[in-house]
Amino acid sequence: MSDVTLITGANKGIGRETARRLRQAGHTVIIGARHRELGQAAAADLGVEFVHLDVTDQGCVDAAARQVRAEHERLEVLINNAGVTGGRSPLEHTSVDDARIVLDTNLFGAMRVTNAFVPLLEMSDNARIVNVSSGVGSIHDTVEHDYFDWQVIPPVYAVSKTALNMLTLKYSRALPGIRVNAADPGYTRTDLNAGDGAHDVTEGTDEIVRLATIAGDGPTGTVSNKNGRLRW
Repeated sequence: MSDVTLITGANKGIGRETARRLRQAGHTVIIGARHRELGQAAAADLGVEFVHLDVTDQGCVDAAARQVRAEHERLEVLINNAGVTGGRSPLEHTSVDDARIVLDTNLFGAMRVTNAFVPLLEMSDNARIVNVSSGVGSIHDTVEHDYFDWQVIPPVYAVSKTALNMLTLKYSRALPGIRVNAADPGYTRTDLNAGDGAHDVTEGTDEIVRLATIAGDGPTGTVSNKNGRLRW
């Protein structure tokens, strides 16, 4: 019996490549997307399943959970990949409303989806949650590498990923029967950075795929990239 895997925001970029690789590894993959037509087209091209899933809409999230329950009755892997960068204005020129848009997707979206799908994950003997984070969310590395140029790193995006890392840690303790980790894809060429990355999406998904396929005695409560664990 193959693992059932749900990936949010997976009609393009890192999510799409993760779906392709996990399907190739034998998983039953379901991709979620906010835009129904784009998601359906991506699913058809990849040969995977599709569920309409806007992570900022609780009703949509709940409906997606009901659909997965009706069609599969369980879930082995949840990958919270959906994310937005937000504006590149300095914080002193960023409105709370603009910041809320980023947090609603990157942080609260992951929380909505996780909470909705925990009952299905608990039906599995080896459930895993992978939150797609970023190295710019590391407080240590922000200081060590001087990640303070708002023109390069959108400040609210960085804040959202720092919060996502803590959310990962809290879930890992709250859900001891589930492996909960965060993966940093690194500076990957995607639409989020207008294709201006250091490596392609295949390399960017290495750590996500690894964490999505760990055994039941694997790590939990970690943030890592392909080179190992990150400092908080």
